[in-house]
Parts: sequence; C-alpha cells; structure tokens
Amino acid sequence: MIDVLIIGSGGAGLTAALSAKESGASVLVAGKTYPTNSQTSMAQGGINAALANVGEDHISSHISDTIKSAHGLCDEDMVRKMCADAPQTIEWLENLGVPFSRLDNNKKGKDTIAQRQMGGASAKRACYAQDYTGLKILHTLYDTCLKENIDFLDEHYLLNLIVKDDTVRGATFFNIRTGEVIQINAKSVVMATGGYGSLYHGHTTNAYGSTGDGVAAVLRAGGAVSDMEFIQFHPTALKHSSILISESARGEGGYLVNEAGERFVDELKPRDEVARAIFAQLEEGQRVFLDVRHLGEEKLMELLPQEVELCKMHEHVDPAKELIPIKPVAHYTMGGIDVDYALEVNGIKGCFAVGECSNAKVHGANRLGGNSLLEIIAFGRFTGENAYKHAVYASNKEADNTQKAQDKAQIEDIYAQENTSNFYPYRELLGNLFYEKVGIVRENKQLHESLKEVIEMQMTQKSMGISDKSKTNNQNLIDFLEFRNALLLAPTIISAAIARDESRGAHFKVGFEEENEAFKKHIVLQWKKNNEE
Repeated sequence: MIDVLIIGSGGAGLTAALSAKESGASVLVAGKTYPTNSQTSMAQGGINAALANVGEDHISSHISDTIKSAHGLCDEDMVRKMCADAPQTIEWLENLGVPFSRLDNNKKGKDTIAQRQMGGASAKRACYAQDYTGLKILHTLYDTCLKENIDFLDEHYLLNLIVKDDTVRGATFFNIRTGEVIQINAKSVVMATGGYGSLYHGHTTNAYGSTGDGVAAVLRAGGAVSDMEFIQFHPTALKHSSILISESARGEGGYLVNEAGERFVDELKPRDEVARAIFAQLEEGQRVFLDVRHLGEEKLMELLPQEVELCKMHEHVDPAKELIPIKPVAHYTMGGIDVDYALEVNGIKGCFAVGECSNAKVHGANRLGGNSLLEIIAFGRFTGENAYKHAVYASNKEADNTQKAQDKAQIEDIYAQENTSNFYPYRELLGNLFYEKVGIVRENKQLHESLKEVIEMQMTQKSMGISDKSKTNNQNLIDFLEFRNALLLAPTIISAAIARDESRGAHFKVGFEEENEAFKKHIVLQWKKNNEE
C-alpha cells in the first residue's frame, strides 16, 4: 500500500512528491498527461521572494502587497508563512539547479539572482529565468524526481476518490492507454490537479484540460470548495489565440496603449484593475495593444525571447517593430478545494490539496503576480511533509472495490450511450457563456441567465455521448469526462458570484461597485449527503 499518492504531476505535485520522499514515504505520482506538459510551464514571469537583490525589499512588504492584492480576503497567517518561506524556497530551487537569470555583480563569490517587478508589487521581487521561469522550474523538479527514483503513472485520468468514514483510502483512475479502470490504495492522497480556467474555453490562457477534475472529484467525495467566484483575468493575452504574454513584458517597461496611441492605465497596477481598464477600452470600441518597441530588439531577445517568438508565430507581428494586439482572458482560479492550515481538505481526512486546485487562502480576491509559483513550491514542500505524517498513523487496510466497480460501470455506460447530441459545440457554448456573462464585469441578471443555461446544458448532457468507441487512447472519451466536470463546477462559480453582492478584486459586479464589509468572508460550498448541491 502506497504511503502518499500524488494526483497531478505539475510543479505542486512534483514538489510534494520530493518532500514526501525525503520524509521517508513511498510515493507514486499519477497524472493524466506527462509532467513536462503541465500548466506550470506557462508561468513565465517569475517567482516572488523578498531577497532585495535589486533595490530594497522586505518580507513584511511582500506580506503587505499580497494582503492588499487579495483585498483582505485571505488568511494572514497563511500569507505570512508563504512569504516568510520564500527566500528559503528560492535557495532550495537554486540548489536543485534551476537556472535563474543572474546579475553581473559577483556578490558572495557568485552572481546573484536577478529580480524584476510584477504588477501590484512594491519592489523588484520576482526571481526569473528569462521568460521561461515556470518551465525551467518544472523541468528541474522532474529531473530531480527521476534522480530520486520516484514512481510515475502517466496518462491516468482521475475518476474518483475512495472515501470511507470521511477518510481517504485511495483513488480510481482510467488508464488512457489501455482503457482499463484501476484502483490505487493509499494512506494519504495529495490533490495537485490544477485549476478550472478552461471553463472559459476559447477565452483562457489555460490548456484544454484545466477543467477542475480534482476539484470536482473532491466535491463528489464530500469535501468542500470555496471562493469559486474569484477568477483572475490576465490583462495581456494575444488577441486571436488567447496565448499568454507574460506580465514580465510590462515589468520590463512595456506600455499598454489604445489605437490612438494613448496610455490609459498604470501598467503595474494589480491584474484585476488593469484587466478592467482594458475591458473598458474594448467596450468603447477601441483596440488595445502592448507596446515594447522602445525596449529595443537586443533587450527583448535577452529578457523576453519566448514572448517575441509567440508574437511572431501567432499574431505575425514583430514586437521590436510593431504593436502587439491583446485582450484580457481567464488565467487563474483563486478558489478551489477548501483546506485547513495543514492543507488538509475540509471534509476528507488524509486528503490534502496544493497549488491552483487548492484554496489555501493566500490569493483571496486577486492573486499577486509571481505568487503562484511561490505557492506551489513553498506549500508543495509543506504538503508533502504533512501527507507523510498522516500516512505514518493511517490504517494499512486496503479499501474494497466498490468505487472501482461503480466507475467501471459508468465508463461502460458512456461507451453504450447513443451519441444523439455532440458535446463539443456545447463546450464552445459554455466557454462563450462564461466569458460574456461570468467574466470581467458581472451583473446579477446575466448571472441568473447563465445559471439557467448551464442547468439546461446539464439536462441536455444526458443525451450526449462519444462518437469514438475505441477502448485505447480515446481522447474523445477524456474530453467528454472533462466536459462533465466543467458542467459540474459551473453552477458553483455562478452561484457564488450571485451570492456576492459587492465588487472585490477579480469579482466586479454592476450595481454593487464597492467592497462591502459584510462580504469579507469566504463562500463555502459542499454537497449534501444525498448528492444535492
């Protein structure tokens, strides 16, 4: 029986795996894709730590900036822990071999780590590796896991958690390669499955698979979710492809301009403010651009080579010579699985959650740029330790196969279901619905309309099926399972947005434009025992 089962092989999962293994646990990492394909690779700009390598900075300032960006909707003890752990986190990553960009100053016998300013920060605090920061961290973590002989189970799609007496006993998976439903028994489980940004299909920087699979599994298993209404829209995605152009482009001095060439916002304000300012320009019929021409080609290729290549490839513009057309799109989900101070899921003992799938109460109403990579590493290490501590005292008795049998029957039902209604157009419809009515600016009438449309879509889902009946490597089936999870989570987001009659951070509601002290609280949702939400 495995001590610690990690579900999700991105930066949070890999860090938790290394931490649990170092503590003495037997560890297995299961993911629906491959580790190097995770969303962590899309975090380009940097990872925050108050090192003061470029100008003055303090941990207290990092804490203050995070709380301010969160609009007070955070647990200050958790924020303090994350920010205080940041310098040690960078040191740990550096010792693993992450190739951070350097300053040519040769302090302490070596060049110190370079840092840049991100939106909402009071100092140059984000440590970076050009504009490949998340990718470099991810590859280094994966290499280290391989060196530590940590076991991986790739291309295994999470179906459900196995829970007995409110305690996790393992999980069931669908083996994508073989079409087999399997059960993995474990003393502790760590959810590191990522966020739910792909509900905004076609209007998000996220990969198609970011459908909140782990969040949905926890909800089905009796765990709680919270702050689901808080979705961060990144101000600068490429207009036609929604591909992210990192905040580092503005951190290095890029301007935001309308088609009249006017700068209309302080580019380094928090993301929610910048995104709304761009949205207002678009509503007025103005096109919006990112202008980095003044930085010069040499500096762009030194600091932002990936952004240059993405612009050339997807927008056919050369940033050194031309304006970059942009729009704000869904980027990061602040809400998710509700956890306590040890990152244990509220409602399920022995199950922990870390990273974007988890609501550790550090991002609140609006995540500070550079804090997502910090969270997955600092809290990933913390979670791995806590999962092992639980495993030490957990029962060795394996769970029965009741959940496996139920899931196997469900998969067989999907194969047998007549495909009278193609679900792919509904996936597009859901993405457009969320972007238009549950987006940057919200209004109660539209929220109620969107909830009604989602419920109708859930009813129509009963007639949806798959056209590909292959038992092996069936992407059509995986897409369908992901869509079901997206539809399951959609009402939780809309319901929470309806309940929050105020504007706070990323949640901006027409008619309730000010923060209301009565809503300085977390909206927690949990299924009833009879599976009614």
